[in-house]
Amino acid sequence: MTDIFIDTDVIVDFLIDRKPYSREAAVIFTLIDKNKLHGYTSSLSFSNLYYLLRKLETHNRAIAKLESLAEIIDILKVDENSIKRSLQSDFPDFEDGIQYFSAAENKKISVIITRNTRDYRKSALPVMTPAEFLKAVAGGNP
Repeated sequence: MTDIFIDTDVIVDFLIDRKPYSREAAVIFTLIDKNKLHGYTSSLSFSNLYYLLRKLETHNRAIAKLESLAEIIDILKVDENSIKRSLQSDFPDFEDGIQYFSAAENKKISVIITRNTRDYRKSALPVMTPAEFLKAVAGGNP
């Protein structure tokens, strides 16, 4: 089973059905739900997701969506090491650096899925958009 790290933007696409990106995000989450992929995100994503969801809906609905998400993906810790490595890195976006170092510390993760591949140029892990990842999976090369 392929272990993937899902960046916040892809999760937002899925949770709020953000067109035109939600279709690929939904396919990825369906594959996770069917145990064909193992999905991860960071604890930072949950904080960011709540902030974004709360702008669109009630606290209870935002929490319900996050509880459902937590049932199907694993949540990685953001720790002191992730923060310090991000601060010292060449990542152009601090938040993406935190996400990257959280993912990189988990040796199982083989790819980061994001629509913002530009900010992950310094990544030692492969980085793909949802569309690129689904094309690779279909071709047998995640």
